Amino acid sequence: MAKVRAALVAVLMAAGGTADAAELTLERVFQSPSLSGAVPRALTLSPDGRHIAYLKPRAEDALRTDLWVQEVASGAERMAVDSLKLSGGEAKLSEAELQRRERARLMGARGIVEYRWAGNGEALIVPLDGDLWLQPLGGEPRRLTATPESEVDAKLSPDGRFLSFVRGPNLFAIELATGEERAITTEGGGLISYGSAEFVAQEEMKRMTGQWWAPDSRRLAVARVDESDVRVAVRAAIGSDGTRVTEQRYPFAGTPNARVSLEIRSVAGAPPVAVDLGPDPDIYLARVDWLSADQLIVQRQTRDQKRLDVLAVDPATGAARLLFSERAPTWINLHDNLKPLKDGRRFLWTSERGGHANIYLWTGSRLRPVTRGATLVDTIVAVDEAAGLIFFTGFADTPLEEHLYKVAMDGRSAPVRLTEAGGSHDAVMDKRGQVALVTRSTPAQPPQVALIGRDGGKIRFVAENRIEDTPYAPFAAGHVVPRFGTLATADGQEMHWQMLVPPGLRPGERAPVFFEVYGGPGVQRVRRQWGSPLHQYLVRRGFVVFMADNRGSTNRGVAFEAPIHLRLGSVEVEDQLRALEFLKSQAFVDPDRVAVFGWSYGGYMTLRLLTKAPEAFAAGVSGAPVTDWRLYDTHYTERYLGNPAVDDAPYQAADIVPDAARVARPLLLIHGLADDNVVFDHSAKMMAALQRAGIRFETMVYPGQTHGIREPALATHMWRGILTFLDRELAAPGREGAEGTPAQTDRKTP
Repeated sequence: MAKVRAALVAVLMAAGGTADAAELTLERVFQSPSLSGAVPRALTLSPDGRHIAYLKPRAEDALRTDLWVQEVASGAERMAVDSLKLSGGEAKLSEAELQRRERARLMGARGIVEYRWAGNGEALIVPLDGDLWLQPLGGEPRRLTATPESEVDAKLSPDGRFLSFVRGPNLFAIELATGEERAITTEGGGLISYGSAEFVAQEEMKRMTGQWWAPDSRRLAVARVDESDVRVAVRAAIGSDGTRVTEQRYPFAGTPNARVSLEIRSVAGAPPVAVDLGPDPDIYLARVDWLSADQLIVQRQTRDQKRLDVLAVDPATGAARLLFSERAPTWINLHDNLKPLKDGRRFLWTSERGGHANIYLWTGSRLRPVTRGATLVDTIVAVDEAAGLIFFTGFADTPLEEHLYKVAMDGRSAPVRLTEAGGSHDAVMDKRGQVALVTRSTPAQPPQVALIGRDGGKIRFVAENRIEDTPYAPFAAGHVVPRFGTLATADGQEMHWQMLVPPGLRPGERAPVFFEVYGGPGVQRVRRQWGSPLHQYLVRRGFVVFMADNRGSTNRGVAFEAPIHLRLGSVEVEDQLRALEFLKSQAFVDPDRVAVFGWSYGGYMTLRLLTKAPEAFAAGVSGAPVTDWRLYDTHYTERYLGNPAVDDAPYQAADIVPDAARVARPLLLIHGLADDNVVFDHSAKMMAALQRAGIRFETMVYPGQTHGIREPALATHMWRGILTFLDRELAAPGREGAEGTPAQTDRKTP
């Protein structure tokens, strides 16, 4: 760590700075421009391979992004679409668009949040403020829609002739050459919709669409969603300007889901063809892909998520036949790695049937392995059939670093890493797998974007974003690089942790700890990548900042994930307490001043730790916590706890509300009053239980805010409150906090 810090100081000195870091304030952590630099996102290569497009935040407003284009050959960069000039002001978005953004974790985002290439790369489709625009690379923008309702999920037909989109409950298409609009469906209305993904598909299954173009552009596969059986949840979104009461069809665990079916619709208006999804209507439409114009591949998941059927469908008749099934005693993780090959018969696939996610080739009659062992594939990013090569991102070297690899399609050789060790990477490639756009960061370098060749050689930077050129430069000399390590879990597996330690601690000096926890499935927190500027602020204030990925975390394989099945809040707590025991044994840690913090599942874990081990932590901060899993949705909750209508015991065991009286340490509870993901009912139930038990606690609620507090002023306010709470409750022995409260007090009301 000392060598890396010295290198950072040397870089800053070479850039004309000094070895003394400027003071990093809490306000600056959340202000614009972002301390991490103007990092592009949503990177793509044009179909003709001549241009790179991406979204980049504005210097004066990090939440507003514009669309930029860069020439591959020259590197010349220009703003393709200025969101402020094109929009003329912020329009009121429809409820459907607001919910879609929340599901994509884009709430609070402004300007352009998505786009698509048109044709061979000569223009871009840009949704903005609820309408659709066509932006030629060398001309003036053309408005395609101008309606009171929002148009969402715009998709181009493969031949570039049509643009389809969802408006209200129906699917439409525009012929780009003429501007003629036609309705693909007209039957939508009330609780029936076409072309959209239902709530759990968007929120939990990572399926954001309900429409899929055939390769010949003559037909679309269209999802039909019937929410008639889904329970109505009344949401009171309390804001500073009033309360908005809405009724939302929300599938609580153990209750009916939306009925989702699939139809084949013709652009020419031929009668719809119903796809045969089997006799059981209580299934999930997991994925849909066209293998060819004459064959559709549908992934059908059972309600208990222990079986995933891959079906081949004849779009002319809707008849389906089973190709193969994936089965698991716990659950099947969904993915987007079905990649059709040119012969229209074979496709690539990933499966965890061997314990780790590996690539397989469907030959037309069986699955043949391409990668093996603990390779752990994340995303197949490109296929070069002529060269027989597959390019993918994954964790073949270490769970701490995601890399871009290539592997021969015949499966006779091991994957070859194309990116540099020591950091984490994300990648997109052109369709032929010739060049890649790689976003890389390390614990000492903010994200950079580079264009590299298929052999891994760097062609040039797209966004170099050197640390000395970022807004973080004045603070870089004080940058603290995390330490990494492992601990053995109770079943002998390896759990990774990372820790930031305040520099300059004197021998014998003990520091308080900010113990951050998530702990839930599908998330990995410990990685060799650029960290949060907030953590840098905390470590400079004297906190040790610690995180550990317990069993159940992702990117480790089935054996590491599976122990949480039917046991949420058990092995995660066991592993985090084991990490806490290790942490308290460190000579520089004050074992009596460790506070736990978590948000969402981490908020649940904070409360779980405070109730299962009441004396372990000095204080806890729980944000937007799940407190009763029966109040959460079907697909996520039943995946891990089963169906409570069948067996409620796992839910009773995971419930924290009955244990509220066991909270013995200071607690700060935070929640947004418009949260439609982990609804405020969760915190309300815990608050009521704490009050009935006579347990004092502190709370802060945010009117109008959803599942994350993203506005800079509000984020600053929230963290100022958290730190005031921690400063008081973690006051050193013999020293009283800001309000004269000792570090540990009796939480019972007198």
